Amino acid sequence: MHTVSDPRRKVAGGIAILLLALQAGCGRSQKVSAGSEMAVGVQVGVVKVARKSLSRQLTVSSELVPFQEVDVFAKESGYVRDLLVDYGTRVTKGQVMAVLEIPELEVQLQQDEAAIKNAGQQVTRAEHELGRVEAQHKVYHLQFERLDGVAKTKPGLVAQQEVDDAQGKDLAAEAQVEADKSNLQAAQSVLLAAQAKKEHDRVLFEYSKIVAPFTGVVTQRYANLGTLLQAGTSSSTQAMPLVRLSQDDLFRLVIPVPESYVRYVRIGDPVDVNVTSLNHRFPGKVTRFSVDVREDTRTMHTEVDVPNPQHVLLPGLYAEATITLERKENAIAAPLQAVSHDGAQTSVYLVSAGKIEDRKVSLGIQTATDAEVVSGLQEGDLVVVSDRSGLKPGDYVRPQIVELIQYQTPKEE
Repeated sequence: MHTVSDPRRKVAGGIAILLLALQAGCGRSQKVSAGSEMAVGVQVGVVKVARKSLSRQLTVSSELVPFQEVDVFAKESGYVRDLLVDYGTRVTKGQVMAVLEIPELEVQLQQDEAAIKNAGQQVTRAEHELGRVEAQHKVYHLQFERLDGVAKTKPGLVAQQEVDDAQGKDLAAEAQVEADKSNLQAAQSVLLAAQAKKEHDRVLFEYSKIVAPFTGVVTQRYANLGTLLQAGTSSSTQAMPLVRLSQDDLFRLVIPVPESYVRYVRIGDPVDVNVTSLNHRFPGKVTRFSVDVREDTRTMHTEVDVPNPQHVLLPGLYAEATITLERKENAIAAPLQAVSHDGAQTSVYLVSAGKIEDRKVSLGIQTATDAEVVSGLQEGDLVVVSDRSGLKPGDYVRPQIVELIQYQTPKEE
C-alpha cells in the first residue's frame, strides 16, 4: 500500500519548528539581559571623602549681665540736697550724682579752723619765748666764760663766788632753753593734730558729694530730694542706696561648661554670641573661668566678655554662646550620614571596583555634619550616603555622586 504525503502538513510542521526556535532565542535573550542588570547593579548615592577644617563646638544659653553692677550708698548720713541723675542717666567715672546736706560736718569744719588758729598762736608764742630765753642764755653764757677766763689767767682777781654764780645762771638759762624747745615742739604737735583733724573732717565732708565709681548707666533710683540717707558703712541700720549703677559697655556671659568639655576651654578662645531677641550676633572671648568643677552640677563656671560699645545689649537678655572647643585643619572627613554604629564598631559602606565593601573606621572629632576619619579611609574614597537597607557587602552598584545640602543659620554682620 503506498502512502501519498500531504503538502499542507509539511508547511505546518515547518512553521511549528520556526516558532520553537524563536521562543528559544527569546528565552536566551531575556536571560542575558537579566544577567547584565545583575552585573551592573542598582544606583546608590555616594560622596567623595575629602579634607576639611573641622571644629567641635559647644552651644549654651545664658543670661547677659553687666560687667559691674553696684548699689551706690552714702559714706556719711545726710539729706539729699541736689539729685543730678535719674533712670537711664549715663554717667562717667567720678561724675557727681547727688549732693548731701550734712550740717554737723559743716560746724565741725568751723571748729577745726578755730582749733588750727589757736594752735598756730600757741606755736608763735612758744617760738617767741624760746627766742627770748636763748638770748638770755647767750648773755649768761658769755658772762660765765669771761669770769672763768679771768679766774684762770689771773687767780685772785675775781672771787670764786662770782664765777660760781655766773655758771649757775648759765646752766639755768640753758635748761630753760631746752624746756622752751619742748614747749614749742608740743605746740607744733597740737597744730599738726588740729590740721589733721580738719583734713579728716574735710575728707568726710567731700563724701557729701556722691560720685559714680565707674562709667555706666543708672538702672534704679531709690532716693528723692530731701531723703535722709544713712551711712552705708554702718551695719546697725538698714541703709538705703541712692541709685543702682550698671556698666553697660561691657557684659559678662556666664557659661556652665560640662565636665567632659572642661579640658578644651582656654583663655582667649573666641565665642560667637547670638542674641535671638535682637536678631544679632556679637563677638566675645573666654576671659576667665573658675578652674574647678562644681559637685552639684558637674560644670565649670566660665565667663565670656562681650563688648557693647554701641549700648545695644541690655541686662537680662538671653543669648546663645557657641564656643569652639577643638579645631583640626586639613582633616580627612566623611559625612555623618555615611557612618554606621554597631556597638563599639564604626563602619561605612565603601564603593570599590563597583562593589559594596563594609569598611571599619576610627573617628576623631565630630561636627553637626561631618566626622574626622582617623583611620580606614583615604582622600577620594567613595562612601555611600543613600539608603543602605537593601545593600550588603559584595553587591554590585552604580555609584552616583550627590551633593549633600547642609542647613546653616546665616550669621549677622
